[in-house]
Amino acid sequence: MRLSLLDPQGRHSMTDDNIIYVGNKPVMNYVLAVVTQFNNGADEVLIKARGRAISRAVDVAEISRKRFLSEVDVKDIAISTESLSTETGETNVSAIEITVGK
Repeated sequence: MRLSLLDPQGRHSMTDDNIIYVGNKPVMNYVLAVVTQFNNGADEVLIKARGRAISRAVDVAEISRKRFLSEVDVKDIAISTESLSTETGETNVSAIEITVGK
């Protein structure tokens, strides 16, 4: 496993089908999506989250690995900071991308 920082152009080359965007839904909804991707033949799945959903994304990766997909490992973890425009000006939001694969 390697931990890397993403630069703006350094995105992973993966189809959108293999990317799970983690938000405010229950963790098991995202775990089901990860398991479904692997059951449909995906070799790698990218789990993405920003801000407060980062801890939920880590839970998704760990529950998927430990409970449902014992042959899957964490291949890469990339962290970055994204700048968002809001009513009060610009704000920075942390982001994470966790790549799990066989």
